[in-house]
Amino acid sequence: MSDPQEIETLKTKKLCYSCVGDSYLSGEMRERGRKMRCSYCARLANSYRIGVLAERIEEVFDQHYFRTSDQPTPLQYSMLADKESDYDWERDGEPVLYAIMNAADIPKAAAQDIQQILEDQYSDFDATVSGEETEFSSDSYYEEKGTDDWHWQQDWQEFDRSLKTEARFFSSVAASNLMSIFEGIDLMKTQDGRSLIVDAGPGTSLTELYRARPFQADNKLMEALTRPDLHLGSPPSMDAKAGRMNAHGISVFYGANNPKVALAEVRPPVGNRVMVARFEIVRQVRLLDLTALSEVITSGSIFDPTFAGRLERAMFLRSLSNRITRPVMPDDEPFEYIATQAVADFIATESTMQIDGLIFPSVQTAGIALNILFFHKAARVEEIKLPEGTEVKASLGEMYEEGWEVNYTVIEEVPLKIEKGEEKKENPRFEYLLTEHGGDWKSLNTDFRPSTLKIDVESISVHIIQSVDFSTQEHKVYRHRWEKQDTVPLGPGEEFNDILL
Repeated sequence: MSDPQEIETLKTKKLCYSCVGDSYLSGEMRERGRKMRCSYCARLANSYRIGVLAERIEEVFDQHYFRTSDQPTPLQYSMLADKESDYDWERDGEPVLYAIMNAADIPKAAAQDIQQILEDQYSDFDATVSGEETEFSSDSYYEEKGTDDWHWQQDWQEFDRSLKTEARFFSSVAASNLMSIFEGIDLMKTQDGRSLIVDAGPGTSLTELYRARPFQADNKLMEALTRPDLHLGSPPSMDAKAGRMNAHGISVFYGANNPKVALAEVRPPVGNRVMVARFEIVRQVRLLDLTALSEVITSGSIFDPTFAGRLERAMFLRSLSNRITRPVMPDDEPFEYIATQAVADFIATESTMQIDGLIFPSVQTAGIALNILFFHKAARVEEIKLPEGTEVKASLGEMYEEGWEVNYTVIEEVPLKIEKGEEKKENPRFEYLLTEHGGDWKSLNTDFRPSTLKIDVESISVHIIQSVDFSTQEHKVYRHRWEKQDTVPLGPGEEFNDILL
């Protein structure tokens, strides 16, 4: 054990912020330290006493480092004992002096003083007598701990369970979990520097998407052909079915980055007819890219008290994309979609992020296949502008002598004469009549959301599903048969393996 007076003297030495390479710790010392003469560079600058820095190092090592074993593992011992092996055991980690020096990026002399203070603090008489290594002993080695997101995984399981079994609509547990997961996510970056937020619309790389809808009945298909903006766009709330990212009655817009993905996502059976169309994104929107979560990173200093938590959160976020987008069997969808619906609702309504939709991977197609969801607030499709009084008719084909021939045709019959100066009017999706102070009846559009999407009527096509291809991973089933053996009673202290041997 060191001389107590010597240790106290070491604690009073000073280290200035200029001698510290870690930006967080250096900045903290510059802001909070006192102007003193540095014991290592003789500069007069804001400094911490070495005793204070030793306390900071102790906290950081407790949170981010572990002392490695000074003995080989049983396997390593066996390799060392093998005369034919050239294995040479080396202790994991780096010597404590260099671990301290590299952690804070400080001069070696300062690291030596800190190590000596901490070694004395953790020294033990019995350990010294027996030659046992203690924390921060001069011959100890340290290694950085790996990141563990166990408690985040536990919180997600509790979030999922509480939504399914306790409170679905007003769950404080769910709200708390989602806030901790997604708070500030719009500021995070991926390993290659990409933002998790993707701008879409005019002037961006994402200006269009595709949407599909299956049809069985002829009359429904003909209605959709006449007004594809209404029938292929986001449905009215009364017709909005529950999906992965929306509850029943919440009207959203699901699209895809190419027509084949859009077609696959509706999972049409053979014989169905599927209408597919291209939609232009007519205004700029912000989308959260869930596919980028798998590459999210966080940077910072181990001297920042929040850094460990941010590391754990980033690790959890890297697995969250798979949790949110994993395939769900049709019979399980109403139950298993509860958590993802809650996630989408939270992101859609959390005002601090101002996110209009989500990008997530397709589970129906392989490769770079993406789905794009627009929340209700951004799911309005611009209505097709038609002259007032226009009648729109659709035909699915014609009968010839040779038989029925498929021919999808839409005819717009406009009035013969349009009053001079009369402008084309947009047919509102929802209209109601209003009488006020005995005035005339007026039609009012009750949907005040700005239009985000515009259908390209020239891109519309109808696909008749003739077959469905599957991509599978085949596993052979092995079947065996053997004769039963008589059960042998085990004697005292015997194990089943002993009987076999």
